[in-house]
Amino acid sequence: MCGIVGYVGHQPSLGVLVGGLRRLEYRGYDSAGVAVIDGAGTLNTHKRAGKLGVLTADLASTPLSDGTTGIGHTRWATHGGPTDRNAHPHLGDDGRLALIHNGIIENFAELKAELQAEGFEFTSETDTEVAAVLLGQVYRDTVDESGADGKGDLEEAFRRVVSRLHGAFTLLAIHRDQPGLVVGARRNSPLVIGLGEGENFLGSDVAAFVEHTRRAVAIGQDQIVAIRADSVEVTDFFGVPVESQEFEIAWDASASEKGGWSSFMAKEISEEPDAVANTILGRVVDGSVVLPELEPLDDIIGRVDRIIILACGTASYAGILGKYAIEKWSRIAVDVELSHEFRYREPVLTPNTLVVSVSQSGETMDTWMAVQYARDRGAATLSICNTQGATIARGSDAALYTHAGPEVAVASTKAFVAQVTALYLFALYLAEKREALGPSEVAANVEQLQAIPDKLRTVLGAGPLVRELAHNMSDTRSVLFLGRHVGFPIALEGALKLKELAYIHAEGFAAGELKHGPIALIEPGQRVFVVVPSPRDDDSLHPKVVSNIQEIRARGAHVIALAEEGDVAVLPYADDVLRIPLAGPMFEPLLAVAPLQMFAMELAAAKGLDVDQPRNLAKSVTVE
Repeated sequence: MCGIVGYVGHQPSLGVLVGGLRRLEYRGYDSAGVAVIDGAGTLNTHKRAGKLGVLTADLASTPLSDGTTGIGHTRWATHGGPTDRNAHPHLGDDGRLALIHNGIIENFAELKAELQAEGFEFTSETDTEVAAVLLGQVYRDTVDESGADGKGDLEEAFRRVVSRLHGAFTLLAIHRDQPGLVVGARRNSPLVIGLGEGENFLGSDVAAFVEHTRRAVAIGQDQIVAIRADSVEVTDFFGVPVESQEFEIAWDASASEKGGWSSFMAKEISEEPDAVANTILGRVVDGSVVLPELEPLDDIIGRVDRIIILACGTASYAGILGKYAIEKWSRIAVDVELSHEFRYREPVLTPNTLVVSVSQSGETMDTWMAVQYARDRGAATLSICNTQGATIARGSDAALYTHAGPEVAVASTKAFVAQVTALYLFALYLAEKREALGPSEVAANVEQLQAIPDKLRTVLGAGPLVRELAHNMSDTRSVLFLGRHVGFPIALEGALKLKELAYIHAEGFAAGELKHGPIALIEPGQRVFVVVPSPRDDDSLHPKVVSNIQEIRARGAHVIALAEEGDVAVLPYADDVLRIPLAGPMFEPLLAVAPLQMFAMELAAAKGLDVDQPRNLAKSVTVE
């Protein structure tokens, strides 16, 4: 959600802050602002509703007096609309203190009433301003306690304030009396330290500072950090020092740049073959899947009798494909749960339950809370994640990282195929460990998985055909997607992409469900994408899906079939056919999803929409 950057060092802070915010634009936002302490010890702030360009244009025409200490923010509105006055930073201590915030402070109304009763006034509708005013008040208390120099203790003030806040928050603050210091606090919301030479950084994620350093430290739950140019101190909320583990960011700043592509999404779809290949890399030895990251789960692998996959949105569709693979290859019962529903229905968990969470960012609040719930009730936990040092990965018993690289576009593409790849590797790993498949069977499936990158490159070559199809359908108001077995979650994903990017009605259905109600939606001209399984297998659902196509064609539907090369049975019934290379049934989804992603992107572009930052959406949902 919100993007956060903090900096102390030797560079002019505005350049660092604005550059960091630009690399965090993918998180989704509706306003932006900065606060800096200049060389004269003055706190200067500026904030504007709208995209970052609105703020930077203002700063260009009316420059702020710059310094080497500052904080920056992009806001995704929760409390109060996207206006100048609701934008961050918010001020406290009569304008001497600036604070930015990601998350939701659940008891803000109670705290606000208390502060108003003491005579404080508020200028915004936000919960964040309450935290800023409260921090300013508590900072004044530390000034009174300090005696002669008239300066307070911002770190101590933070400790006192966070103990009073309920909910999810990352807070960063600076005070004009303490230049050269940025203090941050974290509860249920991400914050990462960047370690430089004579400078240090804070950010919502590593993209905020990867241009300047690849050394990073993730801050744990209920911890406070104080950065100065030459030091970093991390404590818990009670002031007890905490040891933190440094890690190296595995990609550089150029990986999060467009590099000449029309959009980040176009670039990221083009990177799908590499995302699959890199997720496999080093994890296959002589036809066997080797996952040393899962060593902490050795005790449960042999006795697990149920797996629950937790995810939201696109990741949940990857989870459904993971369910099919695990049950087919490992013979373990699997449920796929929406994270935000899971813990509210008192699910049955035992020591033999393994909970697998899937999250690109590793910061999805719904999923993190569900993982904590599962751990508290004795279940083992595994995280499948694309972001180093992420909260969910660090809070799970084991983590299996995908290696898709940074995904900047809000709607997920390459992260999805990397998640499916990781789940398939996990399924084959389980199958081998539990002897549900023999070595030759595992090796045959591994070989098919390793062939996917080259086949994906072939699929991506159909871009011009997909673009033409999308432009011809640019006035379409409703699109349906049908699939069976592993084609069903691909239909769901195709529909979601179209809703996210083109803002039109789209629904995905299991094709067999048509006659149980949804066929009523079919009318002449209705566009319907159908994911057609291969006809090459004896137990294929191909004849049933062709029958579904005939049913909707008889009612006037315009059918676009995704079918494998050489499938001629669909030709009499499909108006358009998008071809995918031959692959085993379990591996077809990794190929079929790309044309649907490209279609949604091209249709949105044809309508003049922003494919990288769709309205109302955020990349990482860090509030519940």
